[in-house]
Amino acid sequence: MRIVNIKISGRQRLGIEQDDRIYVFDEEWARAEGLPRTIEDLFTSHGDAADAVRFLADALARDQEGTHVTSIAAADANYDAPVPKGRKIICVGLNYRQHAAESNLELPKVPLLFSKFENTLVGHNATVKKPSVTEQMDYEGEVCVVIGRQASHVSAETALDCVLGYANANDLSARDAQFATSQWLLGKTCDGFCPVGPTIVTADEVGDPTNLRVQCFVNGEVRQDSYTSFMIFSFQELISYISRHFTLKPGDIILSGTPDGVIMGKPKDQQVWLQPGDEVVVQVERLGQLRIQVG
Repeated sequence: MRIVNIKISGRQRLGIEQDDRIYVFDEEWARAEGLPRTIEDLFTSHGDAADAVRFLADALARDQEGTHVTSIAAADANYDAPVPKGRKIICVGLNYRQHAAESNLELPKVPLLFSKFENTLVGHNATVKKPSVTEQMDYEGEVCVVIGRQASHVSAETALDCVLGYANANDLSARDAQFATSQWLLGKTCDGFCPVGPTIVTADEVGDPTNLRVQCFVNGEVRQDSYTSFMIFSFQELISYISRHFTLKPGDIILSGTPDGVIMGKPKDQQVWLQPGDEVVVQVERLGQLRIQVG
């Protein structure tokens, strides 16, 4: 199933995307049925968000285009990031060997973690303003893991049981700010610097996530093209490692790292940084496309 968070008349609504249409439940009926009505509800109404998704699927099957469900064309939807506010945004640096090599940085011996804040979250088709503090705005196409149930000290063997699904993400980076100090925070947390979406594709629909093709395009030109099989630390290892240090809760997300092909990895005389008007598309196998425009 594909879960979306869209804005209708200025309000966020939970929807299900199927065959290029988005289905939205009548709010009063959903409340009476005990169904989640917002992306926040999805992650708080049940101990395991996958249970809430199953209830939604059953309800849609009963009433698709009926009394209590309406639909709109996906092309007309106003997408927001399909994750709740106020959750942890955990990012993994240098998780592809080729990306570490192009960055002239040593391979990490353990996952290199950093974070973003909720001000960075935007959805599909967002315009992300180029910050005035940077001349080196860069893209990073990634697979985002969306946690569906609480995870603490989980093993790698059981880690994927805690995953609700996956989404495209773009770990936008201001490289001059990122490397101005030993801490990456300022270069990673500018407003709009974590586009996610357009949907959460549930784990059962994705299947095995360990060999997904990850691509990034700038103005239609392919810049990144790799597979999650080249990750240094797998999804399972990342979830297990993180959960040993702090508890992961429903709605937390993990950006699993970017492959080679970023602007920073090019020779200096070929580094053409993102500028207003540029279109950046992250495309991941089975997850669709996440598009932003630089403003």
